[in-house]
Amino acid sequence: MALKQDISSGYAALRSGAALVDRSSSGRLWVTGRDRRSYLQGLLTNDIEALTPGTGCYAAMLNAQGRMLADMRVLELDDAVLLDVPAGIASSIRDHLARFVFSEDVQVEDVSAARMELGVYGPRAQDALAAAGVDGSLPEGVFQSARIRIAGVDALVVRSDEAGVAGYDVIVAAADAGAVRAALERAGAVAVSEAEAEAVRVESGRPRFGADMDTDTIPLEADLDDRAISRTKGCYVGQEVIVRVLDRGHGRVARKLVGLTFETTAAVPDRGAAIAAGGRDIGRITSAVRSPALSRPIALGYVHRDFVAAGTGVQVCGTDAIVTALPFLPR
Repeated sequence: MALKQDISSGYAALRSGAALVDRSSSGRLWVTGRDRRSYLQGLLTNDIEALTPGTGCYAAMLNAQGRMLADMRVLELDDAVLLDVPAGIASSIRDHLARFVFSEDVQVEDVSAARMELGVYGPRAQDALAAAGVDGSLPEGVFQSARIRIAGVDALVVRSDEAGVAGYDVIVAAADAGAVRAALERAGAVAVSEAEAEAVRVESGRPRFGADMDTDTIPLEADLDDRAISRTKGCYVGQEVIVRVLDRGHGRVARKLVGLTFETTAAVPDRGAAIAAGGRDIGRITSAVRSPALSRPIALGYVHRDFVAAGTGVQVCGTDAIVTALPFLPR
């Protein structure tokens, strides 16, 4: 889709260039020991034991009631597993994981402050990395990782779509982050504001823990079935609830995350705004932005399962909206 001339530079870089995305919202846990994968296998929703060095996956950690404690990216690095978790709960997730270590050879360390993460996203991301002085091969598949050097320092680079568009996350020692950022900016990567990054995330229909998912969320409500849940692995905490919904309930949950599209002249609704249909309260807005590409407000929100079909008309604070299939724009 062609971008309008008044689109902000950061948004345009994400969609058609190379964008430098602040990844400070991500915390990092370092899990070592020979039992690290089998240990995580019993705590996370995806198949961690199937990972090999240089590969990874997306997963959730649940409580016994099947509700989310966190979502995370899991990377097997040969000598450790790196967990990317929401920064605000990194220390509590570290403590939670440590409580489950008994006789296993497993150590869990919060390295969020010691290692910084820089995102380079957009169709020109690879060009920007090359111009910044990458020494080594970049990974090709999402969740794949490789150890490289960039701007003269050691780094881990991860193929990623966390921003809602394809790109890379570069993880370096905190002391080296400034030099790497400067090299990427000299190479043409455009710094992205929080609002610009949020617009692309919502356009891409990517839910974020702390906004669209929390400790009351069952992963199936946020449509994480294919991304985060293995149907073939062994037992994990919360599995009974997930299996019961998938097998006995045919995947039906009481509410579901959907997209909502508004008229061009509508105001962007507030987070938490009520969604109604026929005078009935059917859900809440979780994220909302004005889409630069669509020139109208769009939102993510949960609605009762009877109203999830694309094309369903609803109201938000008296304003008409249409339930829309996600993503709004291709990822």
